[in-house]
Amino acid sequence: MALSTVLTVPAGETKPMIIDEDHLGRMTLGDRGLEREVLQIFARQTALTLERMAGAGPARIGAAAHTLKGSARGIGAWRVAEAAERLEQATADKRGHDAIGEAIAELEAASVEACAAIGARLAECPEEPSPDTFGDRACEH
Repeated sequence: MALSTVLTVPAGETKPMIIDEDHLGRMTLGDRGLEREVLQIFARQTALTLERMAGAGPARIGAAAHTLKGSARGIGAWRVAEAAERLEQATADKRGHDAIGEAIAELEAASVEACAAIGARLAECPEEPSPDTFGDRACEH
């Protein structure tokens, strides 16, 4: 499967890309264990970053958005990266609390979607048993 989503789409229609599978595979060199670890770290980092933004000032929010943007680009979570970039720009442009609030809401929505897709992906491919115990059974996507 080339795309990872939590949506069911009728046959013949394309699924929206939440995590870019090809990009993620290139970044993890096709290592499923590393991929799993990177996705778990991203999900935890995203939750912590969004919590830290609550009640923070524009400079701290912008710095957190910048960090999240880089992490999202690393795994191919393009919608999260774009939302984080818009939030970073809103804080840099000093557009005011309303614009920053809207950008945070957009980032939260994209992050929830990405973390749900990550959760579904990790659930469909649990940690693999060691090959010497159970044979060579790679998780197929």
